[in-house]
Amino acid sequence: MIKAVRGTRDLLPPDTALWNFVEKTVREVFEAYNFQEIRTPIFEETQLFSRAVGEETDVVSKEMYTWEDRGRAESDRGHSLTLRPEATAGIVRAYIEHKMWDRGLNKLYCMGPMFRRERPQKGRYRQFYQIDAEVIGPESSGSASPVRDAEILEMLATLLDRLGIKGWTLEMNSVGSSAERVKFNEALRVALEPVKDKMCADCQRRAVTNPLRVLDCKVPEDQPIIEKLPRISQFLDEDSRKHFEQVQEILKAVGVEFEINDRLVRGLDYYTRTAFEFTHGALGAQNAILGGGRYDGLSESIGGPPAPGIGFAIGEDRLVMTLQESMGSIQQKPDVYIAALGEGMDREAARLARELRRGELIVELGDEKFRLKKSFEAADKIGARYILIVGENEAKSGVFALKNLGTGEQVSVPRAELAERIKQVSRLRDR
Repeated sequence: MIKAVRGTRDLLPPDTALWNFVEKTVREVFEAYNFQEIRTPIFEETQLFSRAVGEETDVVSKEMYTWEDRGRAESDRGHSLTLRPEATAGIVRAYIEHKMWDRGLNKLYCMGPMFRRERPQKGRYRQFYQIDAEVIGPESSGSASPVRDAEILEMLATLLDRLGIKGWTLEMNSVGSSAERVKFNEALRVALEPVKDKMCADCQRRAVTNPLRVLDCKVPEDQPIIEKLPRISQFLDEDSRKHFEQVQEILKAVGVEFEINDRLVRGLDYYTRTAFEFTHGALGAQNAILGGGRYDGLSESIGGPPAPGIGFAIGEDRLVMTLQESMGSIQQKPDVYIAALGEGMDREAARLARELRRGELIVELGDEKFRLKKSFEAADKIGARYILIVGENEAKSGVFALKNLGTGEQVSVPRAELAERIKQVSRLRDR
């Protein structure tokens, strides 16, 4: 038997109803903040990620799915292509390619699959799903303002509250400008040199290739060493300090609580200044639901004009897992099951189903070959609220037997009143 590839999975009903609930809520909240949807390809030229994300990051060096194009056209052959491991680089590429700076400030979001070849664990898959949003534009559009950082964070707090996620924590830090990060990285490299051999294998490698990533380590035995390392706050200039302070002031003004974590860094090279994560205890040690930050030099690094930006990615798999912990699953249940009884009644039932569906009801059709008992069993199995009997007498009279499967009450209802009668009880049940 052929099974799904390790690190991938099928999303099945009723679980997909919870995914749809999340995505519907995301769209509603993002649109209230004037974000618009963008859709980019799921694969790009490999150099986009190596230049944007960083050659020495784990994502580029170990986790990407990359292959050489074998297209028929000579221009295609030899190109290295990669399944997107994250969305920001592709969105910034689209911003440059389509000269989107002509639009001024761009507030964009997307949802879809990403791909990383990492060790599968709770909430992490090799094909996973992200919800991503970015604010990007020329500096004259206000894209570099701390107002944008605070707005993004306030929007995320609103989204988590709207989804019903309780007990989240916002952690923030400033990782400074790219120049300040260079100085910080060098200070970390020097500090790590005499102690790196006492750390885990990943930290030993990162201490040489990308010292900043050592701060991401979750190995308990390494934490006493990490605690004694230099802090980024020691290397921030006045502009970076002021920017971070203004973000905090706005968040306090709008009532969004946060914690300063001066060990918080983001794993990708393009981040500058504000970095953040929202965490939740239900996810265990790897407890981040989402994370992001500012990336003011990313556009220039891949050949575009200056375009300060800030964005984030939500791990949708982990977000849904958090919701399942707190509220269980959401199952879409039909408002009514139509039981056709007798030869020729399938046609009548189909006509009636069309009318009810036009009234925005969820309708499931039975089969005229079913006996009444089997129709009741089928309606009960799928959780239908009503069963509607369609036989020859009902079709002629235009009056139908409608039974509430929750209360057992059965009434006769004229055809013209069916949709409204079913809707009334459906609304009461949804409250």
